[in-house]
Amino acid sequence: MTLPVGAFAGFLLGTLLCLEAGRRLGYRDFRAGRKPAGLVPVETVAFGLLGLMLALTFSGAAERLDRRRAQIVDEANAIATAWLRLDVVPVVAQPKLRDAFRRYTDSRIQTYRTVAADGIEAARVELARSVATQREIWTDAVAATRDIPPAAVVLLPALNAMFDITTTRVAATQMHPPSVVYIVLGLLVQACAFLVGYEMGASETRSWPHVVVLVVLLSVTMYVILDFEYPRLGLIRVDDFDGLIVQVRASMG
Repeated sequence: MTLPVGAFAGFLLGTLLCLEAGRRLGYRDFRAGRKPAGLVPVETVAFGLLGLMLALTFSGAAERLDRRRAQIVDEANAIATAWLRLDVVPVVAQPKLRDAFRRYTDSRIQTYRTVAADGIEAARVELARSVATQREIWTDAVAATRDIPPAAVVLLPALNAMFDITTTRVAATQMHPPSVVYIVLGLLVQACAFLVGYEMGASETRSWPHVVVLVVLLSVTMYVILDFEYPRLGLIRVDDFDGLIVQVRASMG
């Protein structure tokens, strides 16, 4: 599953058409000796608003990407810490808990691999398996430390932290700006392309290098913003950070 390339191509084509429509209208008006009054203030406001919205959405998306990477590190640390604290549990109870830990870690790794390979629904199934294993680990840990308060104080908070980061990561995947933000931004890009095309109408010939560069830059910027927002579906990935949890799993034997 990847970000739709067709949507990117469609947006690029739409931007190009808006620019061409603006150029033709501008060419007609300039040839007739007409130029609307107040066009410069309109362009200033439109381009300024476009720059502001691009900056805010881009920086926000990049910040959320960094936060997701940090959460992967936090989960790897939480699992590793809880695994080490299993040493405080009576030896007889350790094998069952360690086996559940291995299955849990495998499930956590698979949850996010499944997103890219099989889609969101498959990832939800794997997430449900992780949650079920959490309950199993908690029940066994409570039973193993019920008569050993110091062990419970050491182990149970670590398990809480390990489970909490799961919820935090799920919530992070759903934290995106409202769809209307992207709709408005897309429309603003098209409107600015139209205004640029209108000004290009002052010349009889098209400057194709300028047209292509402008349209591609605007379209690629929009795609990169979406790529930041969905870092498991496009070219920008957080998969390398998953290797930290894989390393923790490898240390479990």
